[in-house]
Amino acid sequence: MNSDESSNADFFNSDAANPAQSPDSAIKPAEDSGEIPAGAVAPLSLSSAASPPESLADAASFGSPDELPAPNSSGDGAEVEYVGAEPDGWAKSEPSEAPLAGNAPTDSLPVLTDESPEAIAARVADLQRQEQDLKRAIAQLQADFSATERMLGRLARESLGELEQRRQSLQVSVEQLERRQERIRAEMRSTFAGSSQDIAIRIQGFKDYLVGSLQDLVTLADDLKLAAPPPPVKEREREREREEAAPKPKFGEPSFQEETRQIRKLLEQYRTSPDYYGPTWQLRRTFEPVHAERVANWFFTQGGRGATRTMGSRLQNILVASSIISILRKLYGPKVRTLILADTPERLGEWRRGLQDCLGISRTDFGADQGVVLFEAPEPLAQRADRLLKQKQLPLIIMDESEDVVNLSLLQFPLWIAFASDPTRPMVY
Repeated sequence: MNSDESSNADFFNSDAANPAQSPDSAIKPAEDSGEIPAGAVAPLSLSSAASPPESLADAASFGSPDELPAPNSSGDGAEVEYVGAEPDGWAKSEPSEAPLAGNAPTDSLPVLTDESPEAIAARVADLQRQEQDLKRAIAQLQADFSATERMLGRLARESLGELEQRRQSLQVSVEQLERRQERIRAEMRSTFAGSSQDIAIRIQGFKDYLVGSLQDLVTLADDLKLAAPPPPVKEREREREREEAAPKPKFGEPSFQEETRQIRKLLEQYRTSPDYYGPTWQLRRTFEPVHAERVANWFFTQGGRGATRTMGSRLQNILVASSIISILRKLYGPKVRTLILADTPERLGEWRRGLQDCLGISRTDFGADQGVVLFEAPEPLAQRADRLLKQKQLPLIIMDESEDVVNLSLLQFPLWIAFASDPTRPMVY
């Protein structure tokens, strides 16, 4: 036996000895012939184009490897896979219990496929690439989830911060409204209490006034001396004489003793018993001794014509002038016309409000034909005073402290008073 025959014999012996270790020895049932009988040898798959023997009998007819059919040389490099045999001949097979049902066609047998290491390695590499892709996708999803979670957290924090700011602003607004409510309630309580107190003070003052008036009335009734009334003709003649002749008061002369007594009595009344609810043109404010001293000096020392030092404020000067107007109204009635001179409308407004407060007069008492006339320049005032004298009226000229220069035409009238500034004490406007 040559070397080729010995190698073929070794190949068949190895296949026959280890049928379970060869992957190509797996047998698949035929689709057309059904199950293979027990003891039959399964056909082997050949990698060449040569066909296997049709039956075991045909295969056994080959006496030696030399008698095997030659491989088909038509295939490119195809080799015949031989069934393993014993060293001394063909492989021995157990006889089958039943004869084969016929020769099965070779094209109906399944082809056994084997997986090479390269295919397994390629599949493993593919699976590894899929694994890496899945890991990258999972990592990307986790990163997206983390970014989304951070974004949602940031949005939640920003929303919570904005809501907190709105809550704080609303809380501040509520606190402001509550404080305003408390302040309004306190003002309502204080205003009501203040109004009640003011009403009580006024009622008490009116009560005191009524009591004082009744007491004065009783005193006057006790001192009253009843006498026969004078003839009415003489009284009419006296009134006619008074209307025809304009009054020329000279309070310092002895002939005016009666007027002097009345003036002193009125000053004492203003100082000791102020009447805050008296009639109009009567002083309604508290009269201090210093005010009474200035008024008495103007009446009795200066004779109703002269300058007096300011009291330090325009309101105090208005109080002094109001007492003079009240006394002259008491003595001469509506013939007295007050003419006030100040250089600005604001100061004239202060004089108007002050006289309304001190004498109880209204805005209707101010005007060209009324009891008080306001002037900003001395020339029209002098013209107005001259017309009043011709109309048998008694003008009283009052010059504000702001008048630094006195017009000489104003000094010709019977009654005038000028408030001179104090060089040691500035004027409070």
